[in-house]
Amino acid sequence: MATLYQEQSHNVWKTGFLMAMFFAIVILIGWGVSWYYDSSIILYVAVGFSILMNFGSYWFSDKLVLSMTKARPATREEFFDLYTVTENMAITAGLPMPKLYVINDPAPNAFATGRNEKHAVVVATTGLVAMMNRQELEGVIAHELSHVKNKDMLVMTVAVVLAGFIAIIADIFLRMSMFGGNRDNDKGGALVVVVAIVGAILAPIAAQLIQLAVSRRREFLADASGALLTRYPEGLASALQKIGSYSSPMKSANHATAHLFIGNPFGAKSGTWINKLFSTHPPVEERIARLLGK
Repeated sequence: MATLYQEQSHNVWKTGFLMAMFFAIVILIGWGVSWYYDSSIILYVAVGFSILMNFGSYWFSDKLVLSMTKARPATREEFFDLYTVTENMAITAGLPMPKLYVINDPAPNAFATGRNEKHAVVVATTGLVAMMNRQELEGVIAHELSHVKNKDMLVMTVAVVLAGFIAIIADIFLRMSMFGGNRDNDKGGALVVVVAIVGAILAPIAAQLIQLAVSRRREFLADASGALLTRYPEGLASALQKIGSYSSPMKSANHATAHLFIGNPFGAKSGTWINKLFSTHPPVEERIARLLGK
């Protein structure tokens, strides 16, 4: 079984792999479009863009995710229990106090983001804060701080940004190819077909990058690590039960950020095949059973 330090190293490696894959895909598409339009400047723009996005995904991905989820800063005065629980759990975990944000949503859920321990952010919904007792809240926060310590949040957050931009870039280049260029019609027509095929397969590839970046093992590890922090696995187990049984989806639920959350943001009744296909969380019942040693 892999040690915690091996898991941390593996997550750093996966982040580098995602960035390298993003760089390669953008350069490949840029080369194809520059050949089609007989303009090397497009390739240079693609190189510059991919470097800029890799840099941005590392330094600013947390801000993008906070914007996507409509999170706002949580003050100590407004969310005293959330703030003090996080403060105590951070001390117990030997971590700096993360920034705290909340999402105005009745569905109970939470996630962590940020590039490292010093720039970590923990986000909880107002529904989670209202629904959990203190022991359950401690379990959830300990789970999220375990993601911080395990460096899960880095690879999860970078995956959101890079995979999303791959899909956007593919769509832009596909639309560009529809308006002709400097090549002859036969070659242009052939390229339209090729680009259309590439565009069609890039969307699922982008989704698969997210799937490869995260794993069900990461949730089990964070559950176990969180239980060790609180010394009370029943608290997290009870919190997971409440989160897993909540039927309504979050207002801002989407597949791009779903893997960040502690529970399924689409709700307990999200039984469609597409939600199951993109599910990166193990069944709640299995997580609870492991926590309680059943």
